[in-house]
Amino acid sequence: MPATETQIKDTIFHLLSNIAPEADLNQLKGDEEIRETLGIDSYDFLNFMIGLNDAYGVEIPETDYGKLNTLNEIITYLTPRIR
Repeated sequence: MPATETQIKDTIFHLLSNIAPEADLNQLKGDEEIRETLGIDSYDFLNFMIGLNDAYGVEIPETDYGKLNTLNEIITYLTPRIR
């Protein structure tokens, strides 16, 4: 059964809470740059992408990382790829 947008968002927040535990993720707006807003470096972002892959079995090519800057972009990217 495919994941809903709410489930994907919950997974994203769970992964980000491990990377940026001090961040108030409920204040993160859908169109804000996640890395900039949360102060995540490229290593942490890579771990975040790996976490999404592990959670959903979706291989995210490194060439797509630049398309995944905001919460909305990540949800839009993952939704059709999750089976």
